[in-house]
Amino acid sequence: MRVCQFGFGFGDTMQNSNNLENNIRLTTPALRWLDALPVGNGRIGALIFGGVEAERLALNHENLWRGVTRNREVESQASHLPEIREALLAGNFLEGHALATKYLSGHSRRVQPYQPVGDLSIQLLASDAASDYDRELDLSTAVASVHYRANDIRFDRETFASGPQNMIVARIRASAPGAINVRAALSRIDDPDAIVESWTSSDAIGFSATFIEGIRFAVETRIVSAGGRRQSEDGASISIIGADELILLTAIAVEWDGDDPAAACKAILDTAPQSYDELLAAHLAEYREMYDRVSLELETPADRRTLPLDKRLDLLRKDGNDPGLAALYFNYGRYLLLASSRNCDQPANLQGIWNVDLRPPWDCDIHNDINIQMNYWPAEVCNLAECAAPLVSHIERCIPQGQKIAKQLYGCRGVWYGITADIWGCPTPEAPDFDVWTGAAPWLAEHLWWRYEYSCDIEFLREHAYPFHKLCAEFYEDYLVRDENGWLVTVPSQSPENFFVGGARPVSLCVGSTMDLLFVREVFSRCIEASERLGVDPQMRPAWQAILDDLAPFQIGSNGVLQEWLRDFEEGEPGHRHLSHLIGIFPGEQMTPDLLPEFYAAGRVSLERRLAAGGGPTGWSRSWVCALWARFFEGDLAYEHLIRLICDYSTASLLDTHPYGNEWGVVFQIDGNFGGAAAIAELLLQSHSGVIRLLPALPTNWNSGSVKGLRARGGYAVDMAWQHGALTEAIISSEPGGTCVVACAPDISPVDDNGAPLKGIRDAQGRLNVHVDAGKKVRLTRAL
Repeated sequence: MRVCQFGFGFGDTMQNSNNLENNIRLTTPALRWLDALPVGNGRIGALIFGGVEAERLALNHENLWRGVTRNREVESQASHLPEIREALLAGNFLEGHALATKYLSGHSRRVQPYQPVGDLSIQLLASDAASDYDRELDLSTAVASVHYRANDIRFDRETFASGPQNMIVARIRASAPGAINVRAALSRIDDPDAIVESWTSSDAIGFSATFIEGIRFAVETRIVSAGGRRQSEDGASISIIGADELILLTAIAVEWDGDDPAAACKAILDTAPQSYDELLAAHLAEYREMYDRVSLELETPADRRTLPLDKRLDLLRKDGNDPGLAALYFNYGRYLLLASSRNCDQPANLQGIWNVDLRPPWDCDIHNDINIQMNYWPAEVCNLAECAAPLVSHIERCIPQGQKIAKQLYGCRGVWYGITADIWGCPTPEAPDFDVWTGAAPWLAEHLWWRYEYSCDIEFLREHAYPFHKLCAEFYEDYLVRDENGWLVTVPSQSPENFFVGGARPVSLCVGSTMDLLFVREVFSRCIEASERLGVDPQMRPAWQAILDDLAPFQIGSNGVLQEWLRDFEEGEPGHRHLSHLIGIFPGEQMTPDLLPEFYAAGRVSLERRLAAGGGPTGWSRSWVCALWARFFEGDLAYEHLIRLICDYSTASLLDTHPYGNEWGVVFQIDGNFGGAAAIAELLLQSHSGVIRLLPALPTNWNSGSVKGLRARGGYAVDMAWQHGALTEAIISSEPGGTCVVACAPDISPVDDNGAPLKGIRDAQGRLNVHVDAGKKVRLTRAL
């Protein structure tokens, strides 16, 4: 058997000894919250600033939103749909837009904002100037730490969000006995819409709060000290003087969790272990079982291995050469998904679970026209399927109201979801102009289908994926109309957030956007496939196929691009951030070199023209560009944009940014982190259209490396190692078993456990057909 020479075999843990791909290290505290280090357990989170004189932990809870009590009813407006359609079908786009906005839009309403809980502040008394300062986030342990020297004493702080205990755990230690002197306090930003009542006891501080709508929440910090004396101060803080060690245990609860948030906090803390070692051990056992499923190793240049992150970023901006930093970005995306979306109620919002503002950008909402979808692009391929469970719950929680709104606004069966949402299960139109769009529900349906594709869980298909796809199909069955060519089209339609010359701004309504046509094809094709696999609804298949047969075709424009709209409109903003008409290439799979190759080629022209005009101007948009280049098998072009994503759209702590340019300035949007992680996975492994592609778009400077644990559609897991830009070894394992089609180099062939060659069958395209028994694995290696 050929043995990988990159420093490990697949029997090893594949953990890098210097942990570079798992460590964010900085040498200065965060001066703004965008540069703080995030920890979270899915339900609660904290941003750790790492100050010396005063530490700040900005606290959040996934369920703390405003607005549960406000009116979310919509009026019946479906009777106006014929006049809206008449105008748009006649080409009177401004008139049709005005009518649609008047009757179908949410007007001045907005979803209510996600809210910060408050701050745990730890003032460190009598500290001298600090030296030897480091703050770090170890992604492999999910522990944030701060280290420095003051008064010739070494101080160490560690913080993590415990999943098993559902609380934030912080420990302070010093190298000299009795050296810890702190004042701890809990507070919340000044908010006229909340009543806050603070309290202290001999060993705890806390507050209870109520929004004017009646939503209640609470936070309590329990203090465990070794040595020292305590003193309650001003009813809101506690001082601890002369301690040897200090542990702060913080619980947060929202009325969503029960009737009495304060009692819920107390119950969490009363039953929690008081031993830091015990708390840490339980945390690591729960977290690492998920995080360690996948690992990626890429070479780090020798001159970067001891540098803090900010210095590595400076060098990357100069020479573009630090593959190990790409591996770190990939692992950070996995970490953030675990930290914001595991064992919880809600999907990760625009900022995951981390927010310090009462009115955050876009209200920290759930954006359904790319952002929430991008948040979950890494979930399946990175073997974190359980992190998508809150998204599935959110989708299904909205069904009853979505059915009601579909009937009231559009006169259709099925479901309709708005472009923006919150956690209250009412997917109403909330964003004027932008919300006259019917694509949210089918785009979310993709994630249910992927869960089935990656898991081969037939019961999930039966109970979740197929029923929701049927609801989307019902809506389109009623919504589609025929245009002057006799084609079935969606009217009104839009390509999210984009506009064309002659249409309304900031978004133009039209007839049959390419994105809509892609969704319709996807929904009905999957309904047919699912009904066949489940052996149900055979009578529906002919009608579904008839819709597919009569649907308006995709179009190639006069300049060779894949048109974004059914008509060959002039683009109002050629460098627009959204790439909606390219979803058939990524994240979808309708357009490939084998399927619709002419539209696949036209999609590449569209991408090239958009980038030439300044496209990809945000972090999330740039990560989408990376993934698209991966689907075009252009590893070096993808890597070029990955470098721009990391260098141009990251804070000091690698949080993704959106350079908004108004009073918000540069803002944090977590989708770019997730999209970047998914794009990196796409460079290494693709599994759409029934083919597993090994290293399909490997960048040139990722010369040697390895990846373990990525998932492929069909229930497969894939490990790979490569040298000199070529695959040396791969292991494909399967839980359900099956025969997979593998695109790989001609000199790659299967071997048994002893390295003896096995028969491999190549198809007409040169792809290897490999059978994997259930629960077994097959090793592929380069022939000697």
